[in-house]
Amino acid sequence: MSLTTPTPVPAARPGRRGVLALGLAALTATTVGAAAPVAVPAPRRPAAGPLDASGALAELRAGNDRFAALRQRHPHQDEARRATVAVAQHPFAAVLGCIDSRVPPELVFDQGLGDLLAVRSAGQALDEAVLGSLQYGVEELHVPLVLVLGHERCGAAAAAVEYVRTGNPAEGHLERVVEELAPAARATRHLPGDWVENTVRANVDRITRRLARDAAFSHARIVGARFDLDTGKVAFHPA
Repeated sequence: MSLTTPTPVPAARPGRRGVLALGLAALTATTVGAAAPVAVPAPRRPAAGPLDASGALAELRAGNDRFAALRQRHPHQDEARRATVAVAQHPFAAVLGCIDSRVPPELVFDQGLGDLLAVRSAGQALDEAVLGSLQYGVEELHVPLVLVLGHERCGAAAAAVEYVRTGNPAEGHLERVVEELAPAARATRHLPGDWVENTVRANVDRITRRLARDAAFSHARIVGARFDLDTGKVAFHPA
């Protein structure tokens, strides 16, 4: 029997698969029974805007001043804002405006994504869909301010004036729009000045009063305004 000490044989190095297996085994050993909960980030809410009607109105005034002076900031239009408002919307004001392509509220007031709830119809004509949309803004989104925005050289107001002048009704679906603005045209028929312009102002006043009397909007301040196409300025009523 040989008493010589056997020559030690080097341990075999694990192959690539063996290394991966050992790594997975070690990871499993350290996590089983002691797994820490994965933190899920809470949804980001949009930054708070003006909290009341006065603050909302001040923000609209400031934004329009920038627009008229061609010093727009184009706020809230970057990737971060888009991601934020994808979670929820919190507009600070509702604007009932005309469909006229020259009077987009977000541009006229230099606002961005999620800032304004814009409801638009020809001549701000009211129907149940428009009223329901505004009510959603006040009751569900809690906007403190509803701005009724008329504008210079409104085609719907001109059509209403023509209807009152001639008695010829508009055709098709336009008849409903013209009839909605006709009371303002009749009320201003004998006033001095431009009949269409007077109709625009009377129509804004009429809509503002109607919304103010409606219980659905009792939690919001209702303000009228007129946009000047030439200067880019918005005149608020009352100023």
